[in-house]
Amino acid sequence: MTASPMIKHELAALLEQAVREAQARGLLPAAQVPEAPVEHPQNPAHGDYASSLPMKLARAARKNPLEIARTVAELLPPHPAVARVEVAAPGFVNIRLADGWVAAQVESIRQAGERFGAVEAGAGTKVQVEFVSVNPTGPIHVGHGRGAVLGSTLARVLEAAGYTVQREYYVNDAGSQMELYYRCLYARCREALGHPLELPADGYRGQYVKEWAERLLSEQPELRLRLQAGAALDEMPELRASALRFTLDRIREDLALLGIGFDEWFSEQGLYDSGLYDRVMALLRERGHVQEKEGARWFVSTALGEDKDNVLVRSSGLPTYFASDIAYHYDKFVARGFDRVIDIWGADHQGHVSRMKAVMTALGLDPARLQIVISQLVTLRRGAAIVRVSKRTGDIITLRELVEEVGPDACRFFFLARSADAQMDFDLELAKRESQENPVYYVQYAHARIAGILEHARREKGITSWDDGAVSLLTHPAELALVRLMLQLPETVELIARTLEAQHLPRYAQELATAFHLFYRDCRVVDDAAPDLTRARLKLMEAARLTLARVLGLMGIAAPEQM
Repeated sequence: MTASPMIKHELAALLEQAVREAQARGLLPAAQVPEAPVEHPQNPAHGDYASSLPMKLARAARKNPLEIARTVAELLPPHPAVARVEVAAPGFVNIRLADGWVAAQVESIRQAGERFGAVEAGAGTKVQVEFVSVNPTGPIHVGHGRGAVLGSTLARVLEAAGYTVQREYYVNDAGSQMELYYRCLYARCREALGHPLELPADGYRGQYVKEWAERLLSEQPELRLRLQAGAALDEMPELRASALRFTLDRIREDLALLGIGFDEWFSEQGLYDSGLYDRVMALLRERGHVQEKEGARWFVSTALGEDKDNVLVRSSGLPTYFASDIAYHYDKFVARGFDRVIDIWGADHQGHVSRMKAVMTALGLDPARLQIVISQLVTLRRGAAIVRVSKRTGDIITLRELVEEVGPDACRFFFLARSADAQMDFDLELAKRESQENPVYYVQYAHARIAGILEHARREKGITSWDDGAVSLLTHPAELALVRLMLQLPETVELIARTLEAQHLPRYAQELATAFHLFYRDCRVVDDAAPDLTRARLKLMEAARLTLARVLGLMGIAAPEQM
C-alpha cells in the first residue's frame, strides 16, 4: 500500500533534527529528544502547523520556552514545503507551507487516486473489530444501528491506516434469554395454529415475535406439521435451530440495508461445545482468580483493582455472560492471535469495561490491547417532538424502519456525527431535507457538483484531457485553501485509527465541502478565455472529487454523480 503525503510527519522530523543540532552546538543540554507534537493552530493566521516542542523541552533544559523556540526555528533545516517559520509566546514554533508546494500536491492526490488518504500506521497489525453483537432474539433497533455504523466505519478507517482487519459479530446464542425467546416463538407458533396464547410472564411480547412465528411456519412446513401433531418444545430441537437461523437472517438483511457485513459470525454456544470455556475457567482457577462463595463461583476482581468481585457461575449453575466473555476474549487473543481487539458496546455495558480489563491481566495479557468503545443512546425526533414508538407496530422502532424512512446515507452520517460517548438526537425531518441544512446532502451535493463540472468540460467544451494542466497556476487563496484541506485526509485517517473517534470524518467532510463551495463561488473553473487556467482548475476539481469520494467511502456513504 502506498502511503499518502504526510507533511505533518516530515515537519515533526525537521523539528527534532533542529533540536539535535542545537544540542550538538551546546545551545541545549544533551538529552533524549521527545517526539515533536505538530498540530493545526486554531487561528490560521498563526500558520498551517504549530509545535509546542519547546515547551516540552523547557523544564529539562532550564530555559525559557520562547528562547528555545527561537533556537529551534533558526536551526530548522530547509524543506521545499516550508515557506516561513515564526515563533510565538509562550513557546510555539509556527510553520507556514509554501503556496507552490501546496499547489503541487494536487498531482500527488491525483496519482494516489482512490487510495488517497491511506497511511502506514498499522503496518499490518491484526485487529479485530467486534460490533453489533445483539442477542438474536429480535430485530436490530435504532440504538443498535449507531454501534453498527460506528464499527463498520472504524473497520474501514483501520484498513486505510494499514491494519489487517477482521469484522466480527458475536452471536449470543447461549443462555437464558435465548431459551426464553424460543419459548415465546413456540407459543406464537401455536397461536398461529389456533391454540390459546401462553406466553411466559417475562417473555418477549413485541409484535415482531408474532410476525416471525407466522413467517417461520410458512417457510418451514415440516415445523407446522410437528406443531399440529402436538409436539412440545423440548421435543423439537429443530425449532430452536430454525428459529436461530431465521432470526440471524433477519439481522443480516437489516444490516445489509446499511451496507454492513461481517467476516465472522462467532457462536457463543461454540465456546461451550468446543470445551474452550471449561479450559479457560480451569486456567483462571489455577492462577488463583476464582473463588467459591455464597453458593456461586466468583472471579476475584478485587485482587486486580476492582471494587468488587464478579459472579462467573450463578448458584443455579448457569454461567453469566461475563464468564462466556472471558472465554471469548481468550479465544480472540490467544487462540486466534489478534494483536488488538476493539469492542463496540452499548451504553448498558459501561460497567462491564473495567472488569474485562481486569480479566486481561488475569489471563496474562496487556489490557491496552483491548479497546472498548461505548456507543451511547439515540433519541429520535421529528423536529422538536420525540418519537418513542413505531408507527407500524406500536412498539420498538427498528433499524429497518429508520433506513426506509431517511435512507442509508443519512443514517450513517448522522450516527457518526457525534462522539460515540455522547447521547445523540437524530432529527428525522432534517435527515430527509434536501437542503444545505442537511449535512449529508450538503457534502454529497458538493461531490455531485464537482462531477457535473468535469462532465460539462468533457461534453460541452470538448476538453477530453487536462493532464497537461500546470498546477503552478493555482494561486488563488480559495484554490490553495481547498488543497490545504484535502491534504488533511491522511492526518484524519491516522487520528481516527489512533483515537477511534469516528466523528472526525463527517466533520472533515463538511469542512471540505465548504472549502469547495467557497472556491466555486470565487473561481470560474471552465473559462474559454483562459484555457491554461481551466486545465489547471480541472485537475484541482479531479483531486477534490477523489478526496470527497474517499471520505464518503470511508463512512460507507454513496458519492453521487448527480443530485
